[in-house]
Amino acid sequence: MINKILGPTDLAEYLRARGIPGEILELDVPTPTVEAAAAAVGCQAEQIVKSLLFFVREQPVMAITSGPAHIERRSIAAHYQVGRKKVKLADPQTVLEETGFGVGAMPPFGHNNPLPTLIDQRVLDKEQVYAGGGSDQALLRISPKTILTATQGTILDLLSYQPTSPDRAE
Repeated sequence: MINKILGPTDLAEYLRARGIPGEILELDVPTPTVEAAAAAVGCQAEQIVKSLLFFVREQPVMAITSGPAHIERRSIAAHYQVGRKKVKLADPQTVLEETGFGVGAMPPFGHNNPLPTLIDQRVLDKEQVYAGGGSDQALLRISPKTILTATQGTILDLLSYQPTSPDRAE
C-alpha cells in the first residue's frame, strides 16, 4: 500500500485545518536523535517526544514517549491483551508507507490515516515538548495535552511493565 509521502508543509496544513495549536520549527541542522534534537532547540532531552509505529496483531499503533527512554513492548502487549511477540516495531519502509512520514521525522499525528495512539504518562508532565515536524530538519513545538487531544490517545506507562503475578519473573 503506497500512500502519499508527507512533510512539514502537510503537517502545517493539518494543524491549520483542525485549529491545533503548535509551531513547526525549520532547523539548520538534522535532528536524527533525541540528543541532536534537544541540542538544536536548546532543551532537555526529556522534552523531545518520540512517535514510534508498532504493529499489534498486524494492526498499526502509534506509541509516544519522551527523551531517550525505550518503550517496553510488554506494556503495549498487556494493553492489547496479546503476547509480547505479537507487538513488533515497524521497519522504516513500513513506517513511511503507513504514515507518510519517515523515521526520525514522525509527528504524533497528521499521518495518511489516523492511528490508535498510546501516550506514555510521563509525556504529560511537561508543559511544552518538541515532536517530529515532518522532516529530519523540522520539529513541532506543542503542548503534550494538545497531542493527547489531537490523537485521542490512551495514557499508559509505556516504559515499565508490571506482571500480573508479582512472583513471576520474565
